[in-house]
Amino acid sequence: MVLRAADGPEALRLEDVPAAVPGPGEVVVRVRAAALNHRDLFICRGQYAGLRFPIIIGSDGAGEVAAVGPDVRAPATGTAVVINPSLHWGSDPQVPGPAWRILGLPDDGTFAEFVKVPAANVLPRPAGLSDEDAAAIPLCGLTAYRAVVTRGRVRAGETVLVIGVGGGVATFALLLARHAGARVLVTSSSDAKLARARELGADDGFNYTASDWVKAVRAATEGKGPDLIIDGTGGPVFDQALDAARPGGRVVTYGATLGPARDVAVRRIFWKHLTVLGSTMGSPDEFRAMLALFEGGKLRPAVDQMFPLAEAGQALLRMDRAAQFGKVVLRIA
Repeated sequence: MVLRAADGPEALRLEDVPAAVPGPGEVVVRVRAAALNHRDLFICRGQYAGLRFPIIIGSDGAGEVAAVGPDVRAPATGTAVVINPSLHWGSDPQVPGPAWRILGLPDDGTFAEFVKVPAANVLPRPAGLSDEDAAAIPLCGLTAYRAVVTRGRVRAGETVLVIGVGGGVATFALLLARHAGARVLVTSSSDAKLARARELGADDGFNYTASDWVKAVRAATEGKGPDLIIDGTGGPVFDQALDAARPGGRVVTYGATLGPARDVAVRRIFWKHLTVLGSTMGSPDEFRAMLALFEGGKLRPAVDQMFPLAEAGQALLRMDRAAQFGKVVLRIA
């Protein structure tokens, strides 16, 4: 699916392109399934830095190795793999280096039958998962792992609040926090999504369009607030998250789908002794640790709906409407 101008998801077109040829240190993956992220939508609408056209978007993918570069010894051709879209992270586990980028811009991505990536960025597909399940994990699973585990330092017995459940990262944050033994609270504008979140292990949920969710969260935590809050919305919700956090608590921000947080009451941070942490994507070691949690079906991603590759534009519009719970996935025949 080729994007030749920033004219929205409707501008994606199915085209034949030259075959990908792996160079030194690279492999070509035959993509069987790809998954959508908000990043793809932003690129389609020209709301992303470093745009170039034409571009094949898509960060998440799973399939099998189709060809290897001249100096690549592993993985072997035919190996079932999942792609880590965090390219060239660098040597510092704390922050990415200057060469770091995300698959799907500027490099051609996974909305295609074949994609070329560094051999270091493909790992064996977890046993027990289909290509569609595996494709749903990478970008959002990695982002959630770093936010909840590495940066948020979640511990068993703590209370974690995940804001905006139903989106990809938020849903993975719910799964990972529960797996760590935390009590998990969630918010959403949809009662149906709150019900689905409870099925996945959420202990309670609050519809922020129907009630004062900050007050409700405090009531559910004996007036103290959560130990850890995971937020990808930004905007005015970020200040509400600071309000909801318990004194001495942690707030991790990994995104800003609602735009800048223009009216943050800074006094909430210093008066409550809060720790505010930024997080995005993650290192190769974090990707391996995250992926291992899905080995043998210990965890399973929440897959919302599947579309054929030719309907990638319609799939992105479903995500744009926030109609999904979990990941929207493309099947690539």
